[in-house]
Amino acid sequence: MEHTSAVPQAVENSNAGSQFVQSLARGLDVIRAFDAEHPSMTLTDVAKLTGLSRATARRFLLTLADLGYVQTDGKHFELTSRVLQLGYSYLSSHTLPQLIDPVLQGLSARMRESSSASVLDGADVVYISRVHARSIMRVGISVGSRFPAYATSMGRVLLAHLPAADLEARLAGRELSALTPNTITDPAELRAELTRVRAQGYCLVDQELEIGLRSIAAPVFAPDGSVAAALNISMSTLPNGTGHDVDEAAALVLPELLAAAEQVRAALAARR
Repeated sequence: MEHTSAVPQAVENSNAGSQFVQSLARGLDVIRAFDAEHPSMTLTDVAKLTGLSRATARRFLLTLADLGYVQTDGKHFELTSRVLQLGYSYLSSHTLPQLIDPVLQGLSARMRESSSASVLDGADVVYISRVHARSIMRVGISVGSRFPAYATSMGRVLLAHLPAADLEARLAGRELSALTPNTITDPAELRAELTRVRAQGYCLVDQELEIGLRSIAAPVFAPDGSVAAALNISMSTLPNGTGHDVDEAAALVLPELLAAAEQVRAALAARR
């Protein structure tokens, strides 16, 4: 089956100025020619797909092979994993919120609920990303908002993964106020809950921060195994909310939430 050209021909751009490096553009065209439909190609295949002559395509392929971006058995050419470094350079230039934001956008769109990310600051959680789907809390939430970690799903996820000494230091002298009738205020009960959260890999908090608010959070692991942040989805328990009970909410939300956390973990790993 003959390949049809699907690679953008940057070298044909009539708007290219005097600083335009045609050879670089052609080399990128060769790299982009490889995809899921064309993972392995002959010289002729690459030439047809890029619109380059066989001689030019050959020079670029052999140069890419010398640089380690392409491998060949003498007839067929394939990209190597080194090409991923080109993408890693982009990822490494982005901060944690910039990596998380698009993941939360997708998560919130799929679940039709608000989603957030936070980190610990002392005994509080600080929001570093927020996608607002609808009004749930009477108090507005935005990037920079702070809440007591002990009463929030993200806070408990972050506390649960701290070293024991660090956890004790953050909770020492901290009053566990009853923000609602459901709030855990007993230190021993909170520590038992944190142990459970760490073991199960997520946390569900049902109306402990505010009546009518239920949230589920999961950790985002950094490459060194520590927890870099927490992600959550917030849902309303009020009559105009989802209408799901606690178990139904967990079953509905948790798979998507864990997948989102894994997506951010992979992006963080790619920055190394």
